[in-house]
Amino acid sequence: MNTRKTALAAVGIAGLVVGSVCAGQAVADPAGPPPYRQLSGVGSDTTQGVMNGLANAITINGTKVIGSYDAVGSAQITTKDPATTPGCAMNRPNGSNAGRTALLNSLQANNGCLDFARSSSLNLGAANPGLTYVPFAVDAVTYAITPTSTVPRKLSLTDLKAIYHCDPNYVGSAPNFSLNVYLPQAGSGTRSFWESTMGITDADVVAGVYPCIKDTKAGAPVEEHDGRVLDDKSVVPFSIAQYNAQSSQTIADLRGRAILGTVDNIAPTTLNSNFGVKRDVYNVIPTGKLGTAPYSNVFVGPNSLICQQQAVINTYGFATNANCGDTSKQTP
Repeated sequence: MNTRKTALAAVGIAGLVVGSVCAGQAVADPAGPPPYRQLSGVGSDTTQGVMNGLANAITINGTKVIGSYDAVGSAQITTKDPATTPGCAMNRPNGSNAGRTALLNSLQANNGCLDFARSSSLNLGAANPGLTYVPFAVDAVTYAITPTSTVPRKLSLTDLKAIYHCDPNYVGSAPNFSLNVYLPQAGSGTRSFWESTMGITDADVVAGVYPCIKDTKAGAPVEEHDGRVLDDKSVVPFSIAQYNAQSSQTIADLRGRAILGTVDNIAPTTLNSNFGVKRDVYNVIPTGKLGTAPYSNVFVGPNSLICQQQAVINTYGFATNANCGDTSKQTP
């Protein structure tokens, strides 16, 4: 028998260790006074929870300064006080790429509506004005399935790549693929990161080169880190930090029946920075503002206000980043 078929015929028996850190469930969008903040940001679904937690923990002279708006929620958001900064009502950006675009649009218009973007992927493509990706935590990503899935709970990275290349030895034969291989919605940082890890391109996915891959279900986009999309014949990437924060009720629990898979015999445990498929997560700020308060106080350097909040970062399932506050990753 083909070894790949054997890999998928076996059922893994590894258990899943999840975080038990408990905290009050994060509130979407800025909570409490002041309703509008000096630093308004949008973007990544992956880091929205931890940035909400940091926004509530960080103050300057006793006043909260970070206003982080979730990737999903009401159709529109207003990021600045209309009485002082009019015209800051906008459609809610969903995902890292959408957040970056919204930030650039605001900076180019010089309207003061957005000050940073959340990003779970690194995009150092040209930007005008220039942007700096400031890392603040480490996440890891694995695959999610149901407890009764036809996909085993243990896979090698090679086998996982074969699934996302729609290898018929793994997913069934064309034209009726038996396995639904999901990616999150367009613009998602997790989608970009997972495609890169799997060795596929978004252009090929969109062009239908991999016919088993889907990013919608029942006509609706697949939102990242929402396990309710899964059935027993499907697989989707899932942030380990998000899974653990949902499990501990730190953020809203959208896991459904999802469980996380083991990759290359390394279990997806909380704060496991040794997990093979891992990534830095970032706040994206204008390069020209690196030396300007409150950007410099909040984001920049290992002693920045965000980097001082390691307990909050860990509570939301993320590992400590040794390069927290680094400013070397800049767009041309």
